[in-house]
Amino acid sequence: MTDFAAVGASEPADLSFAVVNLCRGPVYRDGGEKAWELLLRLHNQVSDFVAVLGLDVVVDEAEGYAYLRSQPRDDGSTTLPRLVARRPLSFPVSLLLALLRKRLAELDATSADSRLVLSRDQLTEMLRLFLPGSTNDARLVDQIEAHVNKVVELGFLRRLRGDVELFEVRRILKAYVDGQWLADFDARLDEYLAELAPSPEVG
Repeated sequence: MTDFAAVGASEPADLSFAVVNLCRGPVYRDGGEKAWELLLRLHNQVSDFVAVLGLDVVVDEAEGYAYLRSQPRDDGSTTLPRLVARRPLSFPVSLLLALLRKRLAELDATSADSRLVLSRDQLTEMLRLFLPGSTNDARLVDQIEAHVNKVVELGFLRRLRGDVELFEVRRILKAYVDGQWLADFDARLDEYLAELAPSPEVG
């Protein structure tokens, strides 16, 4: 339990600032410098604070992000209402997340650059390859744009300031899309592509 008298008179406000920013969404080293610094300095106090709410704080200093996740519920204790909501995702959005995760893995394997920046056209072409063909190309592009906007809303893509045609893939995606998730999704993707394949003609 956090002892405010022990940590100093100024730190309750600092602790509140760090926790409130975490509750609003992931905290990034490159986007919320004050919250990030406080989170590192008060990590133990923040962990104690959010544990009361049934949450864990995850900090990845190497990648530069932190976020809250629900604690496991397998100890038979009283079940708390879930504060971090599970969001069902459509297949195209899941597909885009998987494709972005693979692009991050390729970047890490081949480049020292930690930032993955993709254009709107690149994102469109990535998805177009896997979606059913359409005679209305403008409508298909609009649908893909909606899927991209959803990923932006989820916090895995960020529009670059000053250029609305470029998007940075946030590295926090690696925390949500792991190897097992990709393997499961690849199996679903194979089934999906098999369904899309034209049936052989019977002579």
